[in-house]
Amino acid sequence: MNIFLPSLPNMTEHFRTDYRLMQLSVALYLGVNAVIQILVGPVADQMGRRPVILWGLALFCLATLGCLLAPSVEVFLAFRMAQAVVAVGMVLSRAAIRDLYPQDKAASMIGYVTMGMAVVPMIGPAVGGILDELFGWKANFWLLLLLGLAAWALVRIDFGETARKSGLTLAQQFREYPELLRSPRFWGYSLASGMSAGAFFAYLGGAPFVGTEVFGMSPGELGFYFGAPAVGYFLGNFISGRFSVRFGVNRMVMWGCWANGLGITASLLIMLSGGGSAITFFGFMTFVGLGNGMSIPNATAGAMSVRPHLAGTASGLSGAIMLGGGAGLSALAGTLLTPETGALPLLWLMLATAALAVAAISVVIRRERQLGL
Repeated sequence: MNIFLPSLPNMTEHFRTDYRLMQLSVALYLGVNAVIQILVGPVADQMGRRPVILWGLALFCLATLGCLLAPSVEVFLAFRMAQAVVAVGMVLSRAAIRDLYPQDKAASMIGYVTMGMAVVPMIGPAVGGILDELFGWKANFWLLLLLGLAAWALVRIDFGETARKSGLTLAQQFREYPELLRSPRFWGYSLASGMSAGAFFAYLGGAPFVGTEVFGMSPGELGFYFGAPAVGYFLGNFISGRFSVRFGVNRMVMWGCWANGLGITASLLIMLSGGGSAITFFGFMTFVGLGNGMSIPNATAGAMSVRPHLAGTASGLSGAIMLGGGAGLSALAGTLLTPETGALPLLWLMLATAALAVAAISVVIRRERQLGL
């Protein structure tokens, strides 16, 4: 998702287009990703996890090749949207964990798994910036193609089936959605995860502009600083893996949402005081990553545990809610920023989403007290 972000200015020049159009490579990807997540959960509950992941990774590799060969920005964006099929790996890896473990243990295991996953966004922008300076922006997509092929081979060799097939037709499987949609707890967990992550997705949409236009960074410098949230995300996931069983998912989500909001607030106050710099702006983004690392694994486990027999469907739908909101926030962040506004509109947008995340998990906690859970 983020390895090529330091290359956005050079990609804009290559395709002779506007930055705001090129920035849609993030928002459109997230939007299609959200739609795919709605579809893939029921399909995997009906067919199993393994075959759906294999097909998704194969199609991702074909779409990545299309990005490399695209003659125009419109064709590039079309194949970039097609790359979103790789969402099957994110959705179904979480569902596979929930297949094997109860709620709090699943949250712990998801935390450890996503701690490993955090290494990639941590180093991705730095690697992407270096590749861009050495070989041009297409080097990032060649790397994505090689990684996609390697992931397909690993799944083919090593990923065993974890789900018991539902025995329902796809039509029957999709008719299970209302059972989730009628659950206030499912909505609370999904929105807590979605709004907490929304601050990060807004960052994805706006930070490349802030780095290059406000702070005058080169692609290599931007790539180095851009990975700051991933450092916090790594730590947050470790905390989730270590403490979710002890403290429960609700406390972990609440603490994560507060960490997210407090980091943004600190950055905003420094910027308003006139003391903002690249170090303070990107440095406080580690708290956004820390909060996400605590809230997302636990909120995801909570959403999948509302109706355990619909774990794949719940994983897909909660992920779709998160990424659908993320797509809108990423696009909005790109439109709000100008060299004159600086980073302030982005920080206000991120703070608003962080506050909504705290409100969402508060609703879950209150609902569970009412139900005596």
